[in-house]
Amino acid sequence: MGISGLVITFNEEKNIRKCILSLQEVCDEVIIIDSNSKDNTVAIAESLGAVVISQDFLGDGPQRIFGLQFCKNDWILNLDTDEFLDKDCFSFFKNKEYENQSYDAYNFRRRNFLKDKEIRFTECYPDYTCRFFNKKTAIPSAQKVHQHVIATNMYKSKMHILHYAWADFHQLIAKKNQYTDWQVEELLKNGKRINAFSPIIHGTATFFKAYFLKKGVFNGIDGVTFSLIQSFFSYMKYAKLLEALRNKKKGSTSVGM
Repeated sequence: MGISGLVITFNEEKNIRKCILSLQEVCDEVIIIDSNSKDNTVAIAESLGAVVISQDFLGDGPQRIFGLQFCKNDWILNLDTDEFLDKDCFSFFKNKEYENQSYDAYNFRRRNFLKDKEIRFTECYPDYTCRFFNKKTAIPSAQKVHQHVIATNMYKSKMHILHYAWADFHQLIAKKNQYTDWQVEELLKNGKRINAFSPIIHGTATFFKAYFLKKGVFNGIDGVTFSLIQSFFSYMKYAKLLEALRNKKKGSTSVGM
């Protein structure tokens, strides 16, 4: 059984070459679903032999689901452009160990990096994520942000994926701000109800968990910084939702009048 590499992209010329070359070590095809990149992402991908399909961005989960139809193999290795297989994965893939097991999806431990520094606290490790699955019985969820794979029989492995998530704090904050916007859209669509205290409650609980329960307290100023960032964006997610609900209510009232 072969493996299809599947990647969704938008303006990823800095990462796409390394990502594709990494996938080609274990995959017999690489499929790129590109959201109309304005840089050289498509040209670089095609020059390396990847198949590029253009598609307006549908959201994290829906974009991945869209890409499955172009993959000729049942087994899918679905990395992000800033993710790469760690050395402890290669024998598993090259020896096709998954063929002799009953699992249809595999969770990997993700090692997250801020530039070249690995962050192993405040929920940044082991940060389990599923990136390898059989599309016959497993599929990415339809969530717009932070999708997960829905599988029949998933295995929680000890293998690692390297995730060079953030070049600096500016990028970290920008990404989290975008994620909270998408999360609010999902919460609104699902009819989530909150009250005026929700931002404070969630923000405080997130800081406590990150700093005291997830080892932030043992990592000096970095532990404080990451705990505060996670706390702030937990707060902001519910603050944005509260604002959106109030605006929605005002709009309904205006229409009624």
